[in-house]
Amino acid sequence: MSLYRDEGVVLRTHKLGEADRIVTILTRRTGKVRAVAKGVRRTTSRFGARLEPFTHVDVQFHTGRTLDVVTQAETLRPYGERLAADYPRYTAGSAMLETADKLTVAEKEPALRHFLLLVGGLRALADGEHEPRLVLDAYFLRSLAVAGYAPALETCARCSAESVRAFAIVAGGVVCAECRPAGASVPATETVALMLALLRGDWASADASQARHRTECSGLVAAYLQWHLEHGIRSLRHVERV
Repeated sequence: MSLYRDEGVVLRTHKLGEADRIVTILTRRTGKVRAVAKGVRRTTSRFGARLEPFTHVDVQFHTGRTLDVVTQAETLRPYGERLAADYPRYTAGSAMLETADKLTVAEKEPALRHFLLLVGGLRALADGEHEPRLVLDAYFLRSLAVAGYAPALETCARCSAESVRAFAIVAGGVVCAECRPAGASVPATETVALMLALLRGDWASADASQARHRTECSGLVAAYLQWHLEHGIRSLRHVERV
């Protein structure tokens, strides 16, 4: 029997049969793993509650022909319990899980940086030191950077000119007047500065930003993310209502 052990964050679950679930876990070393958790929907299950979304777990798998099987699971950090009590933080966390799932397309392909970003983002939400949408936007920007889609925020995305006038998603970030395509938005200078602060982890600047610039930043970041993913993040519909 081929066994392997890893730590990971549960991204989502699906019912299978009468008592089982398929769990999708982003792990530290193995990458994204889809595995069967047998009997976890029974009230007598030993580790059913440990395999819920948001949970940071230490898990052991048995390699199967099509899907691996979870044989052991121990909770490391139950982020779900802390986030569920606060709707803005819960919905932001849900958007993080969905984004992590969509950015790590291939299964069992190491994605350490995505794993670390997700754990850090969930920890920041649970600790409550920053506004939830700021944490979410920082997670989006850094995840895009890891995936190779970081937006240009200081010089023109097309010609590298320092004098920028607009933000164009199709161009890859800020653009100068000469390179500006039709339909490009013209965000406030403070909004672009906020995006840069979130990408760099400059929380002192981010926390001091004004509400209107945070709103504009969130709109641009969400649009940029979804354009690169080529489909929407369903969880964002709930985040945007807050």
